[in-house]
Amino acid sequence: MTSFATDDILPEPPPDALEVLHDREYRVRAFQIADDRLLIQGAVRDQKPPGLYVPDDPEPLTIHHMQLSFEVGFPSLEIVAATVHFESHPHPTCPSIETHYEQLVGLSIARGFTHKVRELFGGPRGCTHTTALLQAMAPVAVQCFWSMRAATAKRAGADNPVVSRERTGSGDGNLAYVINSCHVWADDGPALAERRAGGGPSVPIPMQRRLDELGIETPVDFDG
Repeated sequence: MTSFATDDILPEPPPDALEVLHDREYRVRAFQIADDRLLIQGAVRDQKPPGLYVPDDPEPLTIHHMQLSFEVGFPSLEIVAATVHFESHPHPTCPSIETHYEQLVGLSIARGFTHKVRELFGGPRGCTHTTALLQAMAPVAVQCFWSMRAATAKRAGADNPVVSRERTGSGDGNLAYVINSCHVWADDGPALAERRAGGGPSVPIPMQRRLDELGIETPVDFDG
């Protein structure tokens, strides 16, 4: 299994903090299960530190642990299967909402997803923690748009399309899934204006840094 960095990504706690009261952890991972299918798995876990709720208990207490998996068609980014499982929950009736999340099937992650999730699963229509997890998972599918093509090419022994493919033009068709997704990709912003004018994208900063560290020349036809 591929290894990822597991170091602590939180900022340093303030020096005058009395003690840790709560730990919430999100973890999301994506897998290619076919050339046209993604599997996104996620979990959220809330823990209380040892001894805070149960006196003299040496172990942390897990209050919530929800798991969510969904399959996404590629390149449509439409959810085609979804399951929810509660590993740990505070109330006996918590798991009764699990099957409600099957309504994710048929939704597109690319456009209007956040609004639809709130409509279907917000407030009393869902589990607060599962819905928060879902909102954290959806962008991962979009992040895998080029990863899917790169993985397929790698298995086929072809050139990596992220770093070696020819530019495909300046039309919005290649950018539809990112338009208005954040301030960088605002429809009236400078990044899209440059692309529409035929300009090429810049190499992502972390990728450029790693290329420099490895002494690899930046591809002149980069279009990631």
